[in-house]
Amino acid sequence: HTRSFHVTGVQTCALPISTKIVSEAADYAKRNGKARITATGHTDTSGTPAYNLALSERRAKAVQAELVRLGIPASSIVILWKGESSPLVATGDEVKEPQNRRVEIVLE
Repeated sequence: HTRSFHVTGVQTCALPISTKIVSEAADYAKRNGKARITATGHTDTSGTPAYNLALSERRAKAVQAELVRLGIPASSIVILWKGESSPLVATGDEVKEPQNRRVEIVLE
C-alpha cells in the first residue's frame, strides 16, 4: 500500500514549502511504519531545461531536509528530480503553471 502527497509552492530553500503537507506525510510514515519515502521534484516549463532540472533537485532536497527535521531518517528518503519532463498539467514551452511546481512524496 502506497500513499502519495503533492507539495506545491516549494521554493529553492526549505521555506516556504507547504510544511503542513510535509508534516502530514512524515506523520503518516511514522504511524504506518513506511520504510521508504521518495520525494520527486518537478518544475513548470518556464526557464531552460537545465535550469529547471537543477531547480527540481533543490525542491526535492528542501522537502527531504524538512522530512529529516520532522524525524524521518535521511537513509529512508530517496530523492529524485525530473525538471519539466513530467508535468501535472500539460502546457507549452515557457508557461508558468503553479501546479507543475511541486514535489511528489510517495510512501511505500
